[in-house]
Amino acid sequence: MARLAAFDMDGTLLMPDHRLGERTVTVLQRLRERNITLTFATGRHALEMRSLISSLALDAFLITGNGTRIHSQEGELLFRQDLNPEVADLVLHSTWDTRATIHVFNDSGWLTDNAQPELLEAHLLSGFTYQLADLKRLPAHDVTKICFVGDHDDLCRLRIQLNETLGARAHLCFSATDCLEILPTGCNKGSALAVLSLSLGLTLQDCMAFGDAMNDREMLESVGHGMIMGNAMPQLREALPHLPVIGHCQNQAVSHFLMHWLDTPNLPYSPE
Repeated sequence: MARLAAFDMDGTLLMPDHRLGERTVTVLQRLRERNITLTFATGRHALEMRSLISSLALDAFLITGNGTRIHSQEGELLFRQDLNPEVADLVLHSTWDTRATIHVFNDSGWLTDNAQPELLEAHLLSGFTYQLADLKRLPAHDVTKICFVGDHDDLCRLRIQLNETLGARAHLCFSATDCLEILPTGCNKGSALAVLSLSLGLTLQDCMAFGDAMNDREMLESVGHGMIMGNAMPQLREALPHLPVIGHCQNQAVSHFLMHWLDTPNLPYSPE
């Protein structure tokens, strides 16, 4: 039986309108009643996630920034990793052949030099927003991750450029089809979950995890029970063909799966 449950947020636990459904909240509470530890593993910022979980009255660990930060249930910082300053400086001060906008994250929040109000729709519940700033004047030692947001094909071409320039000095991943992230080397949700599991006296085999995008890959493939959403990126399903696929986030498929797991674990599961 799993003792730690890790959940991606967007496209997984959250519905397409970026809300948590009532059935989802109910089943998370049931997991806690069964002494199963919860962690939300997301690309979202810790400042935003602390606001969200406080409204749910749930004890949960936070893996935020796609593994760059881990916080305890009480909000204590347990782990942090930032981009190599040389990498941050190179990315921010180079000219890239792309139409994508660039976004920088650090402990102060979300910084960009290009106002995109449509991006705030995903953050309406929390009120989390970006700050406009001259990114080229940011201190390179104070950058946790960098994101490029734009057309997927354009981002794929950009990824080739970034790989050629950065090599093994950074970890690149798609957190969504329209978002390419530059993270510290070796930093991902899977590595962060390994750190958290060890601190709790557990192994990754004691964990179950749910996700829908390529930034969930390492987490899903490393745990004892990894579940892929029915609305997942095709690349994720192709990369992990051995993992079960559950339903769509719009139908609160995580809650559907967990209710079955809690109430009828000996029966085969069929997506809703």
